[in-house]
Amino acid sequence: MKVKRALISVSDKRGLVDFAKGLSSLGIEIISTGGTAKLLKSEGLSPIEISDYTGFPEMMDGRVKTLHPKVHGGLLYIRGNAEHEAQAAEHGIGAIDLVVVNLYPFEATVKKSGVSHEECVENIDIGGPSMLRSAAKNHNSVTVVCDPDDYTAVLGEITAAGDTSPTLKRTLAAKVFRHTGYYDSLIAQHLSSTTDDAGWPEIISLPMRQAQSLRYGENPHQKAALYGDFAAHFEQLHGKELSYNNIIDLSAASQLIGEFEEPTVAILKHTNPCGIGSAEQLKEAWDKAYATDKQAPFGGIIAVNRSLDGATASAIAEIFSEVIIAPSFTEEALTILRAKKNLRLMLLKHSDPHAVRADFRTVLGGVLVQESDTLPHQENNWKAVTRRQPTPEELRALRFGWRVVKHVKSNAIVYAAADRTLGVGAGQMSRVDSSKIAVWKAGEAKLSLQGSIIASDAFFPFPDGLIAAAEAGATAAIQPGGSVRDADVIAAAEERNIAMIFTGRRHFRH
Repeated sequence: MKVKRALISVSDKRGLVDFAKGLSSLGIEIISTGGTAKLLKSEGLSPIEISDYTGFPEMMDGRVKTLHPKVHGGLLYIRGNAEHEAQAAEHGIGAIDLVVVNLYPFEATVKKSGVSHEECVENIDIGGPSMLRSAAKNHNSVTVVCDPDDYTAVLGEITAAGDTSPTLKRTLAAKVFRHTGYYDSLIAQHLSSTTDDAGWPEIISLPMRQAQSLRYGENPHQKAALYGDFAAHFEQLHGKELSYNNIIDLSAASQLIGEFEEPTVAILKHTNPCGIGSAEQLKEAWDKAYATDKQAPFGGIIAVNRSLDGATASAIAEIFSEVIIAPSFTEEALTILRAKKNLRLMLLKHSDPHAVRADFRTVLGGVLVQESDTLPHQENNWKAVTRRQPTPEELRALRFGWRVVKHVKSNAIVYAAADRTLGVGAGQMSRVDSSKIAVWKAGEAKLSLQGSIIASDAFFPFPDGLIAAAEAGATAAIQPGGSVRDADVIAAAEERNIAMIFTGRRHFRH
């Protein structure tokens, strides 16, 4: 069966003229609409206007121009089905063998600054998705194209054989349903964002376009790809291709560094902070962060919240790192760091640690979804539960430690001073074990914990964790509280003259 008639109606006109000229040279009749028809006529082609084809005007601002039986009947009737063929002939419905449609730019519209709700609604395409879906349903007979990148393959097969192959037809039909599903999800997402419904909907669709294909996932035998608007947040300035694990670490590092307003350096490994430091100068902040643990940063991720200068870049360049993230780089820093050809340099274009986002995790048979733990810290809810109140210096350290421990995998323990981490314990089955690791790390780094604070992401279930902190030298503690043994933990703190704050908020990271 040869392609004899095509319907073309597109917003994205990339490559359209050459494609349409190719179809016309093969004797294929072209039906077109509005701006598409105008463009084709200006290029010397003679498309049939949709209103002339249907015998019905493009009324209501063109909203119903393609919603007509001569269009959808021509797409949907089953070729070779005697009843369908007879009905098509009776009602003057001709076959449409090729549909080339892409949709109103709804996605681009909603991203425009200051765009009105009314403009967004006007860019909801109705006729386009309807034609695409009709053609895709009848893909045994109809070729449907929604992406200009497919013009070459389609024209090539029609030129060679008069029609496209069953394999290409089915491939393009699947692409259509992905495309229209994505489009509908964007619309649902926008409309939901304009309502006051704060709950999770009964159906979740994730409108995500592939940002890049990855060489592999966490391990070489796992296929992987990145979806979403990654480029809105990061721009790669140098280095080899990002890996799956790099991207996970990038996200974790950018959220952590966003917690701090003063010049800060954060070093992470496998999404866990292994050293954070703050100072008036970034180089000094680096020295503090690196001093926490000089082994773990090997092959790690480094994030800074100021322009990365030459002095700091020189210090960082002394160790092997996978990725460096900064809001900007000086020319001196770029010159120094680009000498390492594989080192990935990432420009952090946008990071708001308190933006409302959703976390998704796959489980057997489904997906868990929750609000991200990104609400601002609320010190007005903090409560000193011991007779001794924290000193101003301890309070600064408690604030610092609490911001860090939020980003450490549970069970999480952080020993800190007012401007730096001193020891980090992550991901242990026992909170005491995490504390022991943090103390051991501090010892390995030859850092004193005398006068330090201890931050715990969840409550101490028993006094032993707090007692161990006191024995290590901590003089203040911060934790959510909420254990049935809170009274015992508070009593242990009182006995050891430790000032303790309950925040009332847990930061468990499973």
